[in-house]
Amino acid sequence: MNKELFEELKQSLREANQIKRGQLKPSRVFHVDAESAVVRVRGKLGLSQSKFASLLGISQDTLQNWEQGRREPTGPAKVLLKIASKHPRVLLEVA
Repeated sequence: MNKELFEELKQSLREANQIKRGQLKPSRVFHVDAESAVVRVRGKLGLSQSKFASLLGISQDTLQNWEQGRREPTGPAKVLLKIASKHPRVLLEVA
């Protein structure tokens, strides 16, 4: 590994520890709306974001935007999420 990159990684770890201890504010914070229908459906299925996104045929970025309230699912995705909410096993069976 390049020495410069290694030093950058070490600095990042130091900053992460300071943030954890409350000594430094994070540069950005992401909030997941636990009441989001998308989060609830994914929780019912017990899947990671990457696996759930793959199952729905969408990018992980799109899923994160839905879960964080920046975007709303539309069209076929919305219907698929309704099916997954009411019949989660069906979605897992077709995967």
